[in-house]
Amino acid sequence: MPHAIVIHETGGPEKLRWEEANVPAPGPGQVRIRHTAIGLNFIDVYHRIGLYKVPLPTGLGQEAAGVVEELGSGVTGLAKGDRVVYTGLMGAYSEQRLAPADRLVKLPADIDDATAAAVFLKGLTVDVLVRRVFPLRAGHTVLLHAAAGGVGSILVPWAKSLGATVIATVGSREKAALPKAAGADHVIVTGEENFVARVKEITAGRGVDVAYDSVGKDTVPGSLDSLVSRGWLVAFGQSSGSPAPIELASLGGARSLFVTRPSLFAYIPTRPELEESAAHLFEKLQKGTVKIAPPRKFALKDAAEAHRALEARQTTGSVVFTP
Repeated sequence: MPHAIVIHETGGPEKLRWEEANVPAPGPGQVRIRHTAIGLNFIDVYHRIGLYKVPLPTGLGQEAAGVVEELGSGVTGLAKGDRVVYTGLMGAYSEQRLAPADRLVKLPADIDDATAAAVFLKGLTVDVLVRRVFPLRAGHTVLLHAAAGGVGSILVPWAKSLGATVIATVGSREKAALPKAAGADHVIVTGEENFVARVKEITAGRGVDVAYDSVGKDTVPGSLDSLVSRGWLVAFGQSSGSPAPIELASLGGARSLFVTRPSLFAYIPTRPELEESAAHLFEKLQKGTVKIAPPRKFALKDAAEAHRALEARQTTGSVVFTP
């Protein structure tokens, strides 16, 4: 019988349990998938600790690649043996699962399963951040926090391909080489420098057009202080905790700042939007605009170990589980 990671209560990594999972035959509009690679993302931690509420007990994980094993009635556009990838479906931490066919995207032959599982959620996130939330163009200056992480390693070269200037922050000097190698124009080590002061120095006092902030509590105030007049704070994560409430009056006046808290899944709710973002991501990978280092791999049954490493910021780039 296949297995899956399940939580029965929220808490630390020790709450992740390796259990047998019954996977029935697919119903109408469904397929049964055998997973080959499963992505680890910080949102999985938020679900595990209860920051984002989900019904319990539940599986974890929202991103995986695999092979179609069986089709339910009414499924078109897919066949047994097709390689597929998906995001946004809870329960990816599993050896096999059922999934709605209309949320699966077929993989191009030249993109391997581990890369797909490592990059799909993060890559679609970047597509949405730079193309739809704040459309980047040549001449924009970007502040990007956690630039050595999974999203950062994709956003840096993507933003550079659009002609933007990228100011990246990392938490340690050991991580600084990663965004620099990806094309960042400036790299700030937040443990050694005040990033707001450095941004003002780099931009000759102007500030940045947009700050992409997935860190939250530790960085949001400084991100706001780093913005140019009419600049945008795009707060899309909170790895250091929830930021303090922002007074609306503080966004007004001469600077007139914008703040948004986007969710990927609000931007890809329809099949055409999902396919459009996936096509953009695949094109960036195929052209070599975005290069993904081989992801760090953990056995799925060792998910707790991977969560500990992620929360301790001991990982760079992407992490995948192997069933």
